[in-house]
Amino acid sequence: MSNALIINIGKLVNVRNEYPLLKGEALAVLPVLENVWLRVTGGRIAGMGSMQQWEAAPGENIIDAKGGAVLPGWCDSHTHIVFAATREDEFVDKIKGLSYAEIAAKGGGIVNSARRLRQTTEEELFESAWQRLHKLIQQGTAAIEIKSGYGLTVADELKMLRVIRRLKQQSPIPVKATFLGAHAVPEEYKGNTDGYVDLIIQEMLPAIAAEQLADYIDVFCENGFFSAAQTIRVCEAGIKHGLLPKIHANQLSLSGGVQAGVQLGAVSVDHLETMDDAAIQTLAGSNTIGTLLPSAAFFLRMAFQPARQLISAGCAVALASDYNPGSSPSGNMNLVVAMSCIQMKMLPEEALNAATINGAYAMQLEHEVGSITVGKLANLIITQPLPSLAYLPYSFGDNLIEKVMVGGNIWA
Repeated sequence: MSNALIINIGKLVNVRNEYPLLKGEALAVLPVLENVWLRVTGGRIAGMGSMQQWEAAPGENIIDAKGGAVLPGWCDSHTHIVFAATREDEFVDKIKGLSYAEIAAKGGGIVNSARRLRQTTEEELFESAWQRLHKLIQQGTAAIEIKSGYGLTVADELKMLRVIRRLKQQSPIPVKATFLGAHAVPEEYKGNTDGYVDLIIQEMLPAIAAEQLADYIDVFCENGFFSAAQTIRVCEAGIKHGLLPKIHANQLSLSGGVQAGVQLGAVSVDHLETMDDAAIQTLAGSNTIGTLLPSAAFFLRMAFQPARQLISAGCAVALASDYNPGSSPSGNMNLVVAMSCIQMKMLPEEALNAATINGAYAMQLEHEVGSITVGKLANLIITQPLPSLAYLPYSFGDNLIEKVMVGGNIWA
């Protein structure tokens, strides 16, 4: 069904001939056409027009949207969906009052995931991640970035990235791979972070580059993990191997991660729960995207990211799920969009743009997905009829998705 005609579309959302990265007040502009049809040819958007004048081509499959909205699928630019086991025991520890740092200090957190991943085969990791990916597509995800970072040894980081490569090869949606060896300091390097940085630079990166396993390099720039100076060192080494930086920045403290990311020309700096004027202005003066992960703040009971200040300052903002077993065990971007409006006071238009076109930019996939544009992939969400676009985040407990289209095919 890669050739299809969708008719009776109540609202066709984010229709753009041109699709620049949206910064500041531009995020609130969301072009919508009403009462229209959309043609898909060869799995890509081929045209659109008013329902007052339409005609199906011979053999074209007709899909009746029945007045529902059609949106570009979600572009989730920050996930960790390759992992060995869930961590609901730590969830209970959080309920009992332990902090993220306290759980990490007693052998939980990222190091716990690394320990369990080392005992899991590549095939087992692939099968579990494949199931997660299928569920995310059902929830409307149209493109995704997946990080390593639960291996923390040469062999296990390579294992993770090979799993991500298999997902990329077999996935019906675009997948980007990020090397996050600098996610935490493994137990065998406790007290010797610089030694572990040396391992990343001297052994991991050359092996990853030899197999062309990654698109990006990432570092968890945070107190107790990797300093801004170490972040810059790792990323500069990655750049020499053709990997562009994406930084975990300012989640738990003013770590200098934003400034380091902008200095490096990072595609994005992600998290940003802890920001001051200096960090906000640095980000606003760059083309680096601030990717906000509200479900992580929600799950960790942290202050939400200052979206309003970032947008008012003129920053480019994207939204992503941070799907991972420890701090955001959900990849539901519908909930992320709702949470962004409810808790971060983003306008529905801002949140929808941040989760689509700006999310696509945060994966350098803006020419493929993220807007309703002729030539882009027909990776689309078809909703139930909506009284308004604001109803999507407002009715956060309802599944309003009627159908998901991937490459012109209805996803089952």
